[in-house]
Amino acid sequence: MATKKDSKNTRIADNKKAAYNYFFEERFEAGIVLEGWEVKSLREGKVQLTDGYVHIRNGELFIIGLQINPLHTASTHVSPDKVRTKKLLMHKEEIRRLIGKTEQKGYTLVPLNLYWKSGRVKCEIALAKGKADHDKRDTIRDRENKREVERAMKTRRSP
Repeated sequence: MATKKDSKNTRIADNKKAAYNYFFEERFEAGIVLEGWEVKSLREGKVQLTDGYVHIRNGELFIIGLQINPLHTASTHVSPDKVRTKKLLMHKEEIRRLIGKTEQKGYTLVPLNLYWKSGRVKCEIALAKGKADHDKRDTIRDRENKREVERAMKTRRSP
């Protein structure tokens, strides 16, 4: 039974660490195969995406390291595994294209966020290239400069 909240595109979890560690080349939407207790836990927001990564095996995509913590009120006859490898669903042509891109040096697939779309859980993944340490320092410097400008503007507005 879909609630009104699920009918919109609402975020479940974000991988904020990914933007710090990678440059994103392309973004893709993938479905995800879940068990019933996992969907219930996602509705409660009991998920951690920061350690997750996407692995290609036998022409299929799998997300590894996505941690969905089980609810205590979940079914008693199921033994939940919170770090179970989950299969991602995409068209074969897209998967073939991703395989070709990830075989290039330095490219990887990173999960960016989980969200609801028409009552289904979707995972946004990105074809990404790792940042070097100096790039990460630049990211931090830019973020701090932006904060300083916002502070200056805020103090200037309120006399």
